[in-house]
Amino acid sequence: MSSNPVMRLVNLPLHYQIVIALVLGTALGLYVNPGDVQLDDGSVKLQLSAGPAGSNRRITLNGVDAADVEGFQKTFPDLEKLEESYPAFAEHYRANPPAENAVTELTEEFDVTGRHVHITEDGKSIAFNYTRKHGGNTVVTTDKAATESELQEKFPHWAAVYSRHGGGWRADVGIWAKFVGDLFLRLLKMVTIPLIVTSLVTGVAGLGSTSRLGSMFGKTMLYYLSTSLLAITIGIVMVNLIQPGIGADLPGGGGAVVGEGDQSLGGIFVGLLNNMIPPNPIASLAGAEFLSIITFSILIGIFIIRTGGDSGETLRRFFSAGFDVMMGMTMFIIRLAPIGVFAFILFATATQGLEIFKTLAWYMLTVFLALVVHAVVVLPLILKFVARQSPVKFAQAMSPALMTAFSTASSNGTLPLTMSSVEQRAGVSNRVSSFVLPLGATINMDGTALYEVVAVLFIAQAYMGSVPLGAQILVAITALLASIGAAGIPHAGLVMMAIVLQAVGLPLEAQGIIIAVDRLLDMCRTSVNVWSDSCGCAVLQRFEQGDQHAEQRLATPA
Repeated sequence: MSSNPVMRLVNLPLHYQIVIALVLGTALGLYVNPGDVQLDDGSVKLQLSAGPAGSNRRITLNGVDAADVEGFQKTFPDLEKLEESYPAFAEHYRANPPAENAVTELTEEFDVTGRHVHITEDGKSIAFNYTRKHGGNTVVTTDKAATESELQEKFPHWAAVYSRHGGGWRADVGIWAKFVGDLFLRLLKMVTIPLIVTSLVTGVAGLGSTSRLGSMFGKTMLYYLSTSLLAITIGIVMVNLIQPGIGADLPGGGGAVVGEGDQSLGGIFVGLLNNMIPPNPIASLAGAEFLSIITFSILIGIFIIRTGGDSGETLRRFFSAGFDVMMGMTMFIIRLAPIGVFAFILFATATQGLEIFKTLAWYMLTVFLALVVHAVVVLPLILKFVARQSPVKFAQAMSPALMTAFSTASSNGTLPLTMSSVEQRAGVSNRVSSFVLPLGATINMDGTALYEVVAVLFIAQAYMGSVPLGAQILVAITALLASIGAAGIPHAGLVMMAIVLQAVGLPLEAQGIIIAVDRLLDMCRTSVNVWSDSCGCAVLQRFEQGDQHAEQRLATPA
């Protein structure tokens, strides 16, 4: 072995390189992150205004921060809702009700304590997450500007804070880390579509008969449905045991909202069926519409089998050759994985302080424990007793893909590495992996389903206290459908969560309180998604071998 430390590092197995990249990126990111900027205590003066008198009279609470920071605004549908959140203000309202469309100013000022701001820069915007306490309530607001000049124009009070604590080399490190990480993810996405097409067509055509394809599809879907339901059940049990939302001191829901939530459950199901049939396969390839691509690739493989002869053999060889070329390109890109992982984890830790995680600690712990139970207990048991493989050895074989999934938070982006690890390190045949993995990256989202259940029930507990069993079952069913419809991209679970929130009548604004910690949880649940897909390959491999042995026995004369 070379005495050069750099060469020794390069010659290490890929999964060791990725572990080192994770550790170094995390350490450097925490050093770069300036943490939360503490601000002096101040005071706030509040104004109450009301719309036209009547049963639908809405009440607006305007906060004017006397500490040189702009305030906030909240609207309540009635006096009872105002009293639930701000009893002191409701009492003042009763004593001094404003005239129609008028404003009444509270005479007393309330102390503002615990003021701190977290600055986030990603090269596209400068964001200020401002947290403070007054009137017995925690208030969080987010202000964004695209450039420093726009910041000076729109939020001059933040421009002064930014000049002292933001920008400089720390911001440059985060921006460049994101740039390098995005380049690596673009390389992975570049090979994903051609790899799926060539791999899936080759795998289906190699089955030799359409009856074997139907058998594999049925077993694959049974596995996906079973593991997703198990994950959802674990999430519900963990939420009821820990009850992270009971008594949680949550911000007022004034953060950003991801997703519009304008789809119904039936709309999701119909949309899935429509997406399986591409009206224009070329457009589906260009638009990375995975369900359409998978369906079209399977159909090509089926009709290569049905056509047979020279034409079928020519197409089979063509796609097989294309798969060999794409696999070679994929392996070259995968060698760059430690660089991409280092960049992604550096950006995540450099832009997300540690303080912001304290408010949602019990929620994060609940999600994490539920994911651990599913990934470390349930799936290994399936590997041990159904696939009849060693969970430890299989996890070691899949470690490069799992750590890449953790750092990129993209199951689709990790797909090339997942396929190579399953085939070349875990010994699963291409015929199985080429069918199970692309389908799994699209519709098998154990971690996402579990996360959505925990997140929605956490929000429900914070708003409502205990959640009825019927509502929990409704959340479970909705989360299962929503996870199937979630794309394999970072933060896709947040987009689909809007549907689940609507199903139990919770406000969409509630999403704003968990976005701050979503990236870390997204990394964890993506790893579980990829791990479940990989375990599905091992399960299907075992049954595929059993079917082959049965066919050989039938073909052998007695």
